[in-house]
Amino acid sequence: MTAPDRTPHTDQPDWLDKPENVQRIIYALCAACALFALLDLIAPRKSAFYFEAWPGFYAGFGFICCVGLVLAAKLLRRLVMRREDYYD
Repeated sequence: MTAPDRTPHTDQPDWLDKPENVQRIIYALCAACALFALLDLIAPRKSAFYFEAWPGFYAGFGFICCVGLVLAAKLLRRLVMRREDYYD
């Protein structure tokens, strides 16, 4: 009978371990952001409110909401946090 393999299993592919591949992903995401920013300036849109027509409105709104969620999570953590040995 052989001993079981005790190497830790990760779901992360090996190609993400190479820094040049990570750089390629970052460059691709930056290029996609630039493309969508240009499309935001060019594409016509219909808006219900006047501020929705501002260039970059949804990007700014999403960023502000994301920051708000992080700050709310920090406050909520203080309310629900328990001692480390709570279940012992």
